[in-house]
Amino acid sequence: MSDAGDTDDEELESIRQRKREELLSQADGGTDADGDGTPADPIHIDGADHLDTVLSEHEVVLADFYADWCGPCKMLAPTIEEIAAEEDATVVKIDIDANQDLAQRFGVRGVPTVHLFRGGEPAQEWVGIKDKATYVSAIRAA
Repeated sequence: MSDAGDTDDEELESIRQRKREELLSQADGGTDADGDGTPADPIHIDGADHLDTVLSEHEVVLADFYADWCGPCKMLAPTIEEIAAEEDATVVKIDIDANQDLAQRFGVRGVPTVHLFRGGEPAQEWVGIKDKATYVSAIRAA
């Protein structure tokens, strides 16, 4: 019987250790659990300078141009969050109402619009909702 108790204790300690590492990783800049240096949550962009900084610091960036009033944008949001947590890309969200200059700069005419940047330059664009696999395959090809 004590063997089962020891196994449970070891499992609990392993879970605690893994959770500690995840929390420390997030506190040290929000990187995800695999330590690839990309944030595990989307970064909300506040202006052109902020976006330019993110683009210069990260090789692959997936940018979700959205609006709070946009139904399809709300439908896409969970997919964008999953991609941020799971993929080796930095994901940013750009509110087109608060950042009209950025929407204009990147030719956003409808939302949601998603841009993939490589090396700071636009590489791909999708207008409307696409399935998660579309974005993921483009990120992995980057």
